Amino acid sequence: MQSIVTNHPPVHQTVRNYINTLHATYPFLEELPSGRSVLGREIFCLTMGKAKDKVLYVAGTHGSEWLTCMVLLRFLDRLCAAYQDGGTIAGVDVRTALLGRGLAFVPCLNPDGVEIALRGYDGALRNSSLVRKLSGGDTRCWQANARGVDLNHNFDAGWKELRKLEREQGIFGPACRQFGGSCPESEPETWWLAKLCRAQRFRHALTLHSQGEVIYWRYGERTPQRARMMANVLASASGYTLDDPDGLASYGGFKDWFIDEFGRPAFTIELGYGENPLPVSDFEPVYSRVEEMLLLAAMM
Repeated sequence: MQSIVTNHPPVHQTVRNYINTLHATYPFLEELPSGRSVLGREIFCLTMGKAKDKVLYVAGTHGSEWLTCMVLLRFLDRLCAAYQDGGTIAGVDVRTALLGRGLAFVPCLNPDGVEIALRGYDGALRNSSLVRKLSGGDTRCWQANARGVDLNHNFDAGWKELRKLEREQGIFGPACRQFGGSCPESEPETWWLAKLCRAQRFRHALTLHSQGEVIYWRYGERTPQRARMMANVLASASGYTLDDPDGLASYGGFKDWFIDEFGRPAFTIELGYGENPLPVSDFEPVYSRVEEMLLLAAMM
């Protein structure tokens, strides 16, 4: 099947164009109310299936990790095509696999950060002066949103420990990466995602990051017992390894908050291997390696 989503970097207009085409091609796709970024860009959430406890996929949390947006959009495209045509993915009949199930996709949680990483100061619009100051002249590795808050440090998961570690490492305010903000959910992007999760009560969640080819799956005593089994399945399908984060990455993240808030499984998948931003040339090999894993996550 020919893919709608190609290897074009996911600037915001490109993502919007893909979503318009997906809507026109697959009428069973629905769109939940959009969120808005700091600079007013839309944060899209597409759903398929009527199940109340949908599986959630999130990509594009960090600006420089924009390859994750392409991977998730490609997976959504391939999944929809197989569902519509009665086709298979990784030898699995998609219609049968998704019977009675529902899925939700947030292709890019941090559209401002992605624009900054891809387009430089032009992507920061009215915040270009701040981004210029914080980036030191290099926006390619920009991870934060448009006001210098790292969205994967802005959730209420070990917040006191996170703030202590930030101060120990000399992080006291907005930065291109790792500053958690003034308080949990201080940013419109994280506030919207937390609100979405509380309203939808997702069965489990996957958040795509890069890089490292590892899967993070546990957080504290609220981690469900079935999470280890699910993580083993995901690792077996992809060849990725299971691991635990350390340092600042241990606190404030979406995966940790989801587990702690709902007592349901959540996984951080670190796609690919190398140095962020991973090049466009990595897209096809990264995608081919994780497609089966992403499908299995929908079935569990």
